[in-house]
Order: sequence, then C-alpha cells, then structure tokens
Amino acid sequence: MQNVVQQHNILYSCVGEQKQGEEPFVPEHVLGLIIQGSIDVFTENGIESLGKGSLSLVRKNQLIKAVKKPDTGKPFMGIYILLDSNTLKKYCVEHSIETSRMYAGEPNINLQLDPFMKGYFDSLMPYFDEPEKLTENLARVKTIEAIELLLRNPLLKNFLFDFSEPHKIDLEAYMNRYFSYNVPIIQFATLTGRSLSSFKRDFAKLFSTSPEKWLQNRRLEMAYFLISQKKKRPTEVYLEVGFENLSHFSTAFKNKFGVNASLLYNEIKP
Repeated sequence: MQNVVQQHNILYSCVGEQKQGEEPFVPEHVLGLIIQGSIDVFTENGIESLGKGSLSLVRKNQLIKAVKKPDTGKPFMGIYILLDSNTLKKYCVEHSIETSRMYAGEPNINLQLDPFMKGYFDSLMPYFDEPEKLTENLARVKTIEAIELLLRNPLLKNFLFDFSEPHKIDLEAYMNRYFSYNVPIIQFATLTGRSLSSFKRDFAKLFSTSPEKWLQNRRLEMAYFLISQKKKRPTEVYLEVGFENLSHFSTAFKNKFGVNASLLYNEIKP
C-alpha cells in the first residue's frame, strides 16, 4: 500500500511497506513530522534513524537518500510542509525581515515536538483523509503558521531566509560523493553552482567523458564491489547505486562485466 497526496505545498505520505525515497533532491525547505513508523536517512556520518514523533527541518538544495519503514501491521505516515522560496520571500517583505549573513549551519535540524508544534500538526491530520478540503488559501495560512512557529527560535531566521544560490564547488569531490543519487544532470549542475553548459564543460575537462557515461560506469563499479565483496543481492544493490529499475541495471551490468549480476552473486554467496 502506498498513498502519497500533495495538496498545494502540503504532502501526506502513507506507505505500507519499506520503501526507498524515489526523489532524493530537496528543492525547497521542508518541515516534516513522522506520525507513524520510522525513516532511515543515509548521511555522510552513517545512517540516522528517525522514529515516530520526530520533527525535522530539512534545508533546500541538497540530496537526501532515505528509506521509509512502517511499523509491524501499521503503515508509515508522515506530513510534510514545503516552505517554498516565494512564500518565504513574501513573508520577508511583509514583515521587514533582514538576514545578516548566509546560513552556514547544519542542513538538517531535529526540532522538539512541543505542545504548539503538536497542535499545529494535529490541525493538519483531518486533511489526511480529505485532502481536497485543504484549499489553497488554507494551505497558505497553515504555511505562514509554520513559519511563525519556527521563528520562535531566532537561530532559524538565517536558515529560512537565506536566498543565495549554491556557490561553485569542487566538482570532482562532489560527484564522487553523490554519484549514487539518481537525479537529473541539471540538478547536479545546480547543486555544484553551475549552469548545465558549464557543468558539462567542466565535467568533460575533469573526467574526459560525459556525465551520463561516467555516472553509469561509476555506479556499475560500485555495484560490482557490493555484490562481489559485500555479498549483497542485485535486488538490494541497483537502487542503492542509483539505477531506476532492475532490468536496466542487469543489462548494463552484463554489458560492462560480461557476467550477469545474479550469476556473480550466486557464485560468491555463502
């Protein structure tokens, strides 16, 4: 069972089986609460598990890989409010807010689910079953309410109202770190602070090939390592390394290494 409904900028998620997120790119700030179940978030420091009642503020313009995990006999449920830049900019103007510097803190912040935040999310629960009753005007009001609640912590002002674009960063280090994230090339360009044309040009100078070819080869090499050395099944590996479907992965793997991924696994499994 999977039911994901987005009504304007408010997203309701209900998932009945363990599922890896399909879209790891976060284009806008997100305030989210886990109502039921848990999420494993893959970070540079390892896996962080967030359980029922976890309230998080996730910064825009980053890649996140996560797995939603239901409880035994109960689906995963979560509510997410997308704090889009246009709404935040309008709020800035209306309330004469000035930010003194670019935000340089943690990209993901775990918040306390205090009575005010709990009451806020409780007020959104009825729309889980009847999302059509969440009108555009109501969604706008609830978004402003979320901003007001977050601004009780003055340290979050620069987090919310930093509208600067990603700056140009080390392309080689970034791609070797995030190659397994299945996102379009244009998003890799944006996240490294480049236009699509400059990204492709810099990439060709650095890697002597196109981004598409490099990504496929890098992902296949990682898949080979995970199967042959870590003894992982191909059905576990293909999503982990950034392929969209098992069929495409299996064909590409056979073409590159001359052996089926499933056969390789069967030869080395205990």
